Amino acid sequence: MNHFFVYNARNIKRFLFLLLAAVFSAGVVWAEKDNISVFSPHPPAAVYSVPTDRKVVALTFDISWGDKRAEPILDILKNKGVKNVTFFLSSPWSKTHPEIVKKIVDSGYEIGSHGHKHDYYSRYTDEEIRNQIATADGILSELTGRSPTLIRLPNGDFDKRVLRIAESLNYKVIQWDTDSLDWKNPGVDTIVSRVVTKAHPGDIILLHASDSSKQTHEALPIIIDQLRAKGYEFVTVSQLLSQTETQGHTVEDKPSWSRMALP
Repeated sequence: MNHFFVYNARNIKRFLFLLLAAVFSAGVVWAEKDNISVFSPHPPAAVYSVPTDRKVVALTFDISWGDKRAEPILDILKNKGVKNVTFFLSSPWSKTHPEIVKKIVDSGYEIGSHGHKHDYYSRYTDEEIRNQIATADGILSELTGRSPTLIRLPNGDFDKRVLRIAESLNYKVIQWDTDSLDWKNPGVDTIVSRVVTKAHPGDIILLHASDSSKQTHEALPIIIDQLRAKGYEFVTVSQLLSQTETQGHTVEDKPSWSRMALP
């Protein structure tokens, strides 16, 4: 009989221990629910490039201020016969430069969002992140007649919360594999070399058409010619995404590679 009671006591003790462990684990999961992505089969991810055997690349241009660089870049693209390009436009800039936005639309180029306030969204509350993306969406939709589905966050800055909220608003976050660093104005040859030597099939290439990038319009014709000489074709980001399933990365915290203040 004593053995029976000892056996039962051990079972009860083991059961209580497992129950307490389960309750503790559930509490941790609840407390960290916004920081855990491992339980989601398809967590939101930012897209840097697309795996493909085709020699295609996406030229992308961010614009957040100024009116001196965008139109010369549009002229170069037209003269070079580049029909597939993606522009990421900040909504305040778009609102104050509707005529340039119209030229981009009329040229048939793809337009993505570059957000509203040019700030670090990973520092914002969930509601502030949602408001920034939604505000930009409203302005860009009104100006272009179409709601964007792609977004490049200001400063290239995001965390898991930003990814999750962007996805809930039907946006895909687009980054880049090749950064021209043209905003640093390092010299035309340097910009060309960075892009042409780093470009690869399925690449997303980052360039700028803001006034702070003073050498991009000089480097662009050379970049186009040299990439074409290597056999590359130019596609929009959406066309690139349609090639195959995207290969992205889900971040746990603010990306260590995130740029500091960019134009």
